Amino acid sequence: MTKADLIEKLAEKAPQLSRRQAELVVNTIFDSIRDSLKRGEKTEIRGFGSFRLRHRQTKEGRNPKTGEAVSVPEKRMPFFKAGKEIKELLNPEEKAAL
Repeated sequence: MTKADLIEKLAEKAPQLSRRQAELVVNTIFDSIRDSLKRGEKTEIRGFGSFRLRHRQTKEGRNPKTGEAVSVPEKRMPFFKAGKEIKELLNPEEKAAL
């Protein structure tokens, strides 16, 4: 599913919203998640999942072409963790086993 598909789905489910308004809603949600990650904050959407940052430490890597050792700098990476409801939806047999 693409961002355009989400906008279309929202416009269908909420007929009082124009397609332009639906696009604004979707963009606002994505912008809010992106901005909270940029500030180093976690965003949690109950029943769906959470977005957070993971810190990768500086490490030694290798240039695949020359085999020369290179330093890979520390970086922050976005990480999504699916919520319980999504996990159960995708793996119904695990819920039945409990």
